Amino acid sequence: MIKAVIFDLDNCLAAANEPGEELFAPAFEAIREANKGTLTEAALNAAFADCWVNPLDAVAARHNFSGGMVAAGWRELARTEVREPMRGYPDLPVLEELPVQRFLVTSGFRRLQESKVRALNFERLFAEIHIDAIDEVERKGKLEIFKKILSGYKLKPSEVLVVGDNPDSEIEAGNRLGIGTVQILRPGVSRGDGAKHHITTLGELKELLARTNGK
Repeated sequence: MIKAVIFDLDNCLAAANEPGEELFAPAFEAIREANKGTLTEAALNAAFADCWVNPLDAVAARHNFSGGMVAAGWRELARTEVREPMRGYPDLPVLEELPVQRFLVTSGFRRLQESKVRALNFERLFAEIHIDAIDEVERKGKLEIFKKILSGYKLKPSEVLVVGDNPDSEIEAGNRLGIGTVQILRPGVSRGDGAKHHITTLGELKELLARTNGK
């Protein structure tokens, strides 16, 4: 029986670019100025597109940023925050209909991710909210956070689902712990092979829980 679901935030419950692409504009400009020929214009634009899907540290490693490019982007993104209300995806009301404990685990810069949580008014919807803060020295990572949730709530991996968009982040961490994984294929999200289940809406998650729990 599934007793709990751990959700990702960006491109799972809300589009990463919902606040507007100008949110990252100062960081992208700083990275561009620090580029100094390291990447071609096409490669730089591909890296910027990746920033809407993955945290800066992962993007920098994948796209071979120079140290100066990382530092420039890091300074800007560490002080970036959402200041206007967010709505998230249209199916968010389904969250309150799910007959399970709900947890939120999101990776990124602490200030930015906490501002999104406030903008979405998420505090009331989750038993716990964890920020996997890439800008903190004692970063635990999603795998360790998932372990903490299992231990703290005395949950077996078979009693939990992880729902997210990223095959290399929350889906991989869930699989490593033996937790059932669900990739939600929001607009622009590419289907991966690692998840046990694939859905397109939270309504489908509700149906999956009903089938799994025999209700």
